[in-house]
Amino acid sequence: MTKSLSREDAQAARRWYVANAEGQVLGRLASRVAGVLRGKSNPRFAPHIDAGDFVVIVNAAKVRLTGDKLRKKEAIRHTGYPGGVRRERAEEVLTKHPTRLLREAVEGMLPKNRLGRRLATKLKIYPGPDHPHQAQRPVPFPGE
Repeated sequence: MTKSLSREDAQAARRWYVANAEGQVLGRLASRVAGVLRGKSNPRFAPHIDAGDFVVIVNAAKVRLTGDKLRKKEAIRHTGYPGGVRRERAEEVLTKHPTRLLREAVEGMLPKNRLGRRLATKLKIYPGPDHPHQAQRPVPFPGE
């Protein structure tokens, strides 16, 4: 018989990682980050428990898109009003809001429920090389 996983066990040792997005492909980085946020590499992983770690992404403005996606990929959002669909090309989004493309890519790979929203709060994204999380002593992202 297996022992049930308590919330305290899952929240035990949260680690902080720093990922450098400079020159990395958007989707590949986002899928690796989403896995760490969920805690998929944690031996105590359970799909209904927040067992993941914190991830700080720096240099988000320098993320890379393959092919012609920078010009052709559209970011679509809605204002909430009738006819309020807003479309922007990826290069426009990257210049105006450098962290938005990466955040939407990672959040799109998380569960669409309360747990996913809670996991998304553990993602910290910064457009440049500096971040205010030195006190947490983050370690380099796995695989970098």
